[in-house]
Amino acid sequence: MSLRLEGRTALVTGSTANIGRAIAVAFAAEGAHVVVSGRDDARGAAVVAEIEAAGGRADFVRASLDGSAAASRALAEAATDRLGRVDVLVNNAGIYPAATTPATDEETFDRVFGVNVKAPFFLTRALLPAMVDAGGGVVINLGSWIARLAVPAAPVYSSTKGAVETLTRAWAAEFGSRGVRVNAISPGVIASSEWDETTRRISDRMMVGSPAGRAGDPGAIAAAAVYLASDESAFVHGTVIDVDGGRTGVAVVAGT
Repeated sequence: MSLRLEGRTALVTGSTANIGRAIAVAFAAEGAHVVVSGRDDARGAAVVAEIEAAGGRADFVRASLDGSAAASRALAEAATDRLGRVDVLVNNAGIYPAATTPATDEETFDRVFGVNVKAPFFLTRALLPAMVDAGGGVVINLGSWIARLAVPAAPVYSSTKGAVETLTRAWAAEFGSRGVRVNAISPGVIASSEWDETTRRISDRMMVGSPAGRAGDPGAIAAAAVYLASDESAFVHGTVIDVDGGRTGVAVVAGT
């Protein structure tokens, strides 16, 4: 049986931990040559070692996507140099300051929008022309459940994810006819293996009232990313797939 991403190349931003790491490992397991990127050399080396130990191919490129167009272009160039071309781009890197509106200053606002919106915009801009010239490619963006189901904190973060989901549809309209499929995944509350028990309990409480009733695992997001990167989703354009345990779409009423 052939691997679903055999012969393809992929760049996954923010892939030294949690969701990004799970996506990079899953892509490599399906045959892709993956560029793992992030700010921590040791973590990046650990992900590459995990992939190679399982028989996959990966390289680490250190990147600090601070929102500047220059940083995004530099990562695009480095990834292309390692891979020869980038067939699949996963815009996963992001920051989450849980600050209320009164507690958010201008510097924080600009930094969050820079990392979460401007950086993926200019990274995608840098890589799309080569995808079009090659006859096709895939862009997968990471949204968030709180872009649509509001919580009383992190208004700036949730608005950046709303922007990313809107960009997904705009890019699908702009580049779909030129062979590039653009879609997004909207994760629910996803537990990290690095969290302590208290944080895990809090995350599970945030999922009370959903069908799943608990926080999810990064592997669930990775499975959706593999689907969107593969030919199985060839007829999927401009879609945001909710992988959130039913958090945004379903209310479970107690006693029913």
